[in-house]
Amino acid sequence: MWILVISLLLFILVSLYILSAKPKDYPDFVTESPSPTGVKALYTYLAGEFEDVSSWDHEPGLLPKDDKQLLIMVEPFLVLESHEQNAYQSFMESGNTILLFKQNPDDMFQLKTEQIFLPPTNETEGTVVMQEGSEYDADIQSPFRLVTGEGDETLLEDEQGTIAMKRSVGEGQLIVVTEPMLMMNDALLNADHLQLVLSLLNESEYEEIVFDEYIHKNPNVFTLWTVFPQWFYVLLIQGALLALLWLWARGKRFGPIKAPPREDTVRFSDERIVALASWYQRRKRYQESLLLQADYIKLLMQERWGIPYRKEWNEIGERLDRKWQSLTSEEVQIFVRELVQVLQKDKVKKAEFLVWTKKLDRLREEVENR
Repeated sequence: MWILVISLLLFILVSLYILSAKPKDYPDFVTESPSPTGVKALYTYLAGEFEDVSSWDHEPGLLPKDDKQLLIMVEPFLVLESHEQNAYQSFMESGNTILLFKQNPDDMFQLKTEQIFLPPTNETEGTVVMQEGSEYDADIQSPFRLVTGEGDETLLEDEQGTIAMKRSVGEGQLIVVTEPMLMMNDALLNADHLQLVLSLLNESEYEEIVFDEYIHKNPNVFTLWTVFPQWFYVLLIQGALLALLWLWARGKRFGPIKAPPREDTVRFSDERIVALASWYQRRKRYQESLLLQADYIKLLMQERWGIPYRKEWNEIGERLDRKWQSLTSEEVQIFVRELVQVLQKDKVKKAEFLVWTKKLDRLREEVENR
């Protein structure tokens, strides 16, 4: 027995060691990812430069609207439903700003894009121009450019078209960039990418920076086996085995079984009582059922309280009043009087039967507990 338990414990320790040695896989563009495709570098840098930098992983309808926030959305995985887009719209209209980095934001927040032809070359570094005329070197990989409309302000462009623009939404703003690769850990310090990102951050006034992680939730990957880490399932399985072994050990008997004779438990079993009660209900013999309940309680009162069984209900009201302490004298007299009237009826309806069954059960519990 102990050898088996020790073997299971050793198996748990070895399994945990093997699983912990496996490198963790991170999705792209998430703030906690230190991989080359994550954005932890920028998140850590901003957290060191600003006081209020955090991440958000709840539904957009719960976003606070009175804190003057800059919400950074980097390449959303989710296809936003209409109510989610409306929530983000309301967030901007309240005076907040959304900075959206998405390669093709077409049809998102009523945005339009056009696809361009990129030459088949590995040299993607080019010159992009800010609205003030400042020039930056950047690796531009997105084959999409923004279609600006009336009221839109171009922030960043190259020879192929608009890469970033700003649009007023109510009291807030929407800033869109079609080049999310600038944010990645392995590209942030290349060329002038960091300066470009910081210049886009400075395009609005805010008191708090929030990275939106709700948009990186993929409902297709959350299954029964991915909700919790693998080591949790190892512990769960081993714990179940240990519990079964413990129950098996505790369930073993090493002596004679002391139990009452079988006929004492079978003849008056709960199944027989339930079957009998069901038969009375199906036959709608409510009056007979109440008579039997009342008769049984009189037997109990004779055993526990010394009230003679042969006396009628209207003759034991005074003695019942002394024993039934949870009711007042007036309530006891009313109970006895109404019970006599019900028992004298030829037929009782189901509703009345249920009411009096509860009242008789209350009296039975009083007799059995005292």
